[in-house]
Amino acid sequence: MPYRQTEQTRARIEATRERIVEAAREQIAEAGYASASVQAVATRANVATGSVYRHFPSKADLFAEVFTRASQRELDLVTRVTSDGTRPAPERIAEAAEAFARRALAAPTLAYALLAEPVDPAVEAERLTFRRGYRDAFAKALDDGIAANELRELDSQLAAAAIVGALGEALLGPLSPASNGHSAPKHHDALVANLVQFCLNAIEEKTHVGARSHS
Repeated sequence: MPYRQTEQTRARIEATRERIVEAAREQIAEAGYASASVQAVATRANVATGSVYRHFPSKADLFAEVFTRASQRELDLVTRVTSDGTRPAPERIAEAAEAFARRALAAPTLAYALLAEPVDPAVEAERLTFRRGYRDAFAKALDDGIAANELRELDSQLAAAAIVGALGEALLGPLSPASNGHSAPKHHDALVANLVQFCLNAIEEKTHVGARSHS
């Protein structure tokens, strides 16, 4: 008779897998991707190294899973804000940009790993997928704003990609390992305010365009 896992066995296996994923996320959040060897993760998860490989064929597979989960949480937040059709598009874009920046600055080591730290190709592929997700989220708000006559006509995909690129690039310095712990919250406030204003200037609200054309 073929072996069949009991519900209890399946639950134990899944719990171990989840503990490994969480240990990997904690390791990256604490010391970056470079520090997260399989041995370090196994020790943190209190499992044998072989147990990690039973759940994940390679380190790249494990960390692709970690990056997917961590990035999805951030993307879900941005998408929720930019999709709120009850509010003007510029307001949604400003709030999403601020939320993205503040959450990154609140967890700089993890954010730097998600955005820029050198990673395995499989993890880099996940990173690019989520960058496109952020682009699409901002593009949706831009399209809504254009349709509602709140924003001037523009290429929403291009503008959204530029917003995502600007956010990531502007945050790299403050998030980098050399800067961790050396940037005061008041400096964060100024950085976030400038980033939000940059995004709003880039899309230029319809009323501003009209006012300038008559000046």
